Amino acid sequence: MKINQGPNLQILSDHIQTPLGAMILLASDGVMLLLEFIDAEGRVEREMGKRFGSVQVTPAQNPFGFSERIINYFAGDLHTIDAIPTDGGGTEFQRRVWAGLREIPCGVTISYGELATRLGDKNAMRAVGLANGRNPIAIVVPCHRVIGANGSMTGYGGGMARKEWLLRHEGALLI
Repeated sequence: MKINQGPNLQILSDHIQTPLGAMILLASDGVMLLLEFIDAEGRVEREMGKRFGSVQVTPAQNPFGFSERIINYFAGDLHTIDAIPTDGGGTEFQRRVWAGLREIPCGVTISYGELATRLGDKNAMRAVGLANGRNPIAIVVPCHRVIGANGSMTGYGGGMARKEWLLRHEGALLI
């Protein structure tokens, strides 16, 4: 889903407390634009500046019900986030990768190679990995569900401890 980036764009922000630390959520027109851990706030400002330039961000409580859905996800209602509309911006390829991530079911992990194959180019593993790492909508666009070809844990912008926690929370890791 793409949002209108015209002069009347209003971006709403909320801070959400989670078991993994505080997160910032940005949304507009009923679409989630960003969900990121607060300790990556420099990235948030940089990415939003590149995407929207100088735009007013207005604090809001539970914009479009998204904050409540994130809180419910952490409380165990894992599928409450499945239908949240998202627009992370990005290139056409990044958007395809992020859409592919949303198709990975909760409790399932796949490799970068498998995701590349699903997207039609089994040799695009590195490009898929780079796009995965640029995902601005943590958890809802579940980049944490992508692991190494040998089943090993691989990088996660929010940190490996958070990735492991999320996978355990979703039942993908039993250890």
